[in-house]
Amino acid sequence: MCFSAQVWADYRKYTKAYGATISIREFLQLLQRRDAGERIILPKGLTDAFKATPDSDEAEQCRDLVLAFEAAETARTETDLFALRRRLADAERILAVKPTKKAGEDQRIAGNKIKRALAKLDDLKRNDHLDRDDRVYAGSYCPVMVRDAAGQLVVRPMRYQCRPAGMPAAFDKKYPGLYNARRDNLSGFWKNVYAHTHAIVVAEAFLEHVDRHRLEGRALAPGEEAQDVVIQFAPGDGQLMHLACLWSHWTGRDEPDLLSFALVTDEPPEEVAMAGHDRCPIPLRPVAVNAWLDAPAPADYQALLDERERPYYAHQLAAAA
Repeated sequence: MCFSAQVWADYRKYTKAYGATISIREFLQLLQRRDAGERIILPKGLTDAFKATPDSDEAEQCRDLVLAFEAAETARTETDLFALRRRLADAERILAVKPTKKAGEDQRIAGNKIKRALAKLDDLKRNDHLDRDDRVYAGSYCPVMVRDAAGQLVVRPMRYQCRPAGMPAAFDKKYPGLYNARRDNLSGFWKNVYAHTHAIVVAEAFLEHVDRHRLEGRALAPGEEAQDVVIQFAPGDGQLMHLACLWSHWTGRDEPDLLSFALVTDEPPEEVAMAGHDRCPIPLRPVAVNAWLDAPAPADYQALLDERERPYYAHQLAAAA
């Protein structure tokens, strides 16, 4: 799997590096749907890119929607924070007189929610860029590069969890792991997508859940329960990864059109397996990017996957998101 990745969330990186054009209208439509109340999860790195001086009317609309959404979220969070602080104060007054289980729970819950609210406000107000601003999780959106029908490179916003065309919307809940396209199933489950619609996501790192005892290369001690930790894997020399992806354009009667993608994954190299994980995304060689994106042109796509980049993946415990 690859439950999270640190990607190029700023679409301008693709336009600068590859000369790709941005499908600005699709980004605008996504922001409009979020503004209308639909649950659209966007990394901060993506929305911050639209705060730059707009170069078109649609880009200006994107900027205005981002700023308006952040202002509304700031006001809502500050209102929630006021209520939480009052709840905490009430609980502490009760605890000072006669400790009760309910007051203790109210104190704990309010304290935790206050911390989260303050962190959210900090994110909404800060202008400096952090690595976690580019994290994309299953179910969230990020820029993805594809080739359009005219042969041009285009950056489109896609959800990181693929719903293949023709499948029911309930597929998302039935198969929540479809952000991972296993290489050994490309000609099986993914046969209507593989060799038909390919994409590239540029990433700096990928993150996985592993068991601490596996990470430490040991068996569980008697009575010890497995402890989950999140590990960040990244090429040791800092090189970028051009990750092979499959994507689909889903249409339905009762839901908006959906652009979504999955990372192609394979058996892990030794250092990833030794750290406790059993899958790894496939980074293509930069010279193979165009050939991969040319699908459905005839090509030996398996050979492109075989001839991948093979960096050494250094790993570390991930910082809190």
